[in-house]
Amino acid sequence: STISACEKGGQWQRALWLFVDMLHHELLLDVISYNSTISACEKGGQWQRALGLLEEKWLARMLPDGISYSAAISACAAVLQWQQALSLRDAMHSIGVAPDTLACNALLR
Repeated sequence: STISACEKGGQWQRALWLFVDMLHHELLLDVISYNSTISACEKGGQWQRALGLLEEKWLARMLPDGISYSAAISACAAVLQWQQALSLRDAMHSIGVAPDTLACNALLR
């Protein structure tokens, strides 16, 4: 998807703009759209936006998966928001999602 290309190209603002534009036009957003946008925000150091997208995913009745949580945890850990990162890890456990290598490495920094 285009959002994935933006994420891979380090263009978090463009990825977020595309995501919001899709919401505005009531286009169907899938797991990949959410995860790619969360990852783009993580790579752009936008931890608060990553958390907002994670919450939005819940509101859209899409259960966040390991990729969603890992990107959000990494975003928080990168800017030393350890309390947020640990809260996300706890939230993962509460819904039965196991942290992957990326999440574990981020928490061990």
